[in-house]
Amino acid sequence: MNLFEYQAKEAFRECGIATPKGVLVRSVKELDAAFAETGFPCVLKSQVLRGGRGKAGLIRVVKDAAAGRKEAGELFASEHNVRMLLVEEAVDIAREIYLAITVDPVTGTALLMGCAEGGVDIESLAATQPEKIVRVNVDMAEGLGGYHVNNLVYGMGLSGDTGKQAGAVVRGLYKVFRSRDAQLAEINPLFITGDGRAVAGDGKLIIDDNSLPRQPRYPLSRDYFDSDVEFEAAQEGIPYLRFNGDIALMCAGSGLTTTVFDLIHDAGGSVATYVDFGGANYTRAVRAMELCLETPSKVILVVTFGTIARADVMADGVVEAIKKLNPKVPVVLRIRGTNEAEAFETLKQAGLTNLSDTEEAVRKAVELAAGRA
Repeated sequence: MNLFEYQAKEAFRECGIATPKGVLVRSVKELDAAFAETGFPCVLKSQVLRGGRGKAGLIRVVKDAAAGRKEAGELFASEHNVRMLLVEEAVDIAREIYLAITVDPVTGTALLMGCAEGGVDIESLAATQPEKIVRVNVDMAEGLGGYHVNNLVYGMGLSGDTGKQAGAVVRGLYKVFRSRDAQLAEINPLFITGDGRAVAGDGKLIIDDNSLPRQPRYPLSRDYFDSDVEFEAAQEGIPYLRFNGDIALMCAGSGLTTTVFDLIHDAGGSVATYVDFGGANYTRAVRAMELCLETPSKVILVVTFGTIARADVMADGVVEAIKKLNPKVPVVLRIRGTNEAEAFETLKQAGLTNLSDTEEAVRKAVELAAGRA
């Protein structure tokens, strides 16, 4: 679960990391009360789950209430589905630093990362100047030690009061990382203010989905999703992604779904939805097809290869879904796997054609979407 900036900063404050004074608002009507708290100049920060907000014009600095109301109205009305703004006091910035903690998949340790140049696109910096990013591994069974913090801070070339301030933030960020079961806890940038304070200018916090049962402070809500159908799918535990193409993709298993996604693009097609009804959801073909039909498409492509998830059970579900939902677009089927002979017979009895080759099914779906079949 990728949290909003305001949620990340709440976690930062609980763990001793300073943040700018801020107020969350959900409408223009709430701005005057927020302005009374932050004063001017202040910053309007769109709370959306995407990077590059500044470049996209989703962060605005305003100097008075009239300008603030105007800019906020534009942000709420933008195409970026902005439903919340974090109104923050402006900060006197002397320098910016990058700090983050993530999981090193190779060693299974916590990976501290720091760079003396904050406010940058860290991915680009890692590709072009990797030597500027300092990395320190921490065995989570042993915990964070002073030498870990010192190695990171001194490695970034920080010393004196700035080094002490940065070190304190690293300790707080590690508390956030562990207490929230995070995959990533990031501050970019960490401001060093004109009077020498360290303040988290922005925050990113991604929580491991597997830990959500023990993170009740972050319940699943509509705010995290761009559409109602995405929220519905998440509530029911069905992986669902929405795109802008023509083919609704309904597969069993994330690996197979991703492979077929690539095959569709390789064949010149485009994907409208990505619905995975494998694993625990392999008996839920009707609901999976309902989700597919909630997004406009020109064809539905169903591809499965059942091992533990039996092909005959999925075939029964697909037949039931087509009878119940009566889709107005063509359905291309490629269902194979355990008990596939029974699956083929079920589909044949229902008057449905089942293709045995995935690439053939993909080509047929692409042709149908293009109006060539």
